[in-house]
Amino acid sequence: MVTDRTAPTETTTLAAEVEGLLEPAEPDGVFRDTRECVGAVLLAALLLVSPPTPRPKTDAR
Repeated sequence: MVTDRTAPTETTTLAAEVEGLLEPAEPDGVFRDTRECVGAVLLAALLLVSPPTPRPKTDAR
C-alpha cells in the first residue's frame, strides 16, 4: 500500500509541527531603564500637583 510508506514521513513532519506550536520561541523582553521610569513618575507628579489654569472673570452687571 502506498499510504503505509508515506505515513511515517507525514507523522514525523506533523509531530515536528506540533512540537513547534507547543513550544513557541519566547519573545524578547522589553526592559525599561530606571531613569526613564523615574522621569515619567516625576513628570506625572508635576502635572498632578500643578495649579489649574486661571479662568477669566465674568462681569455680572
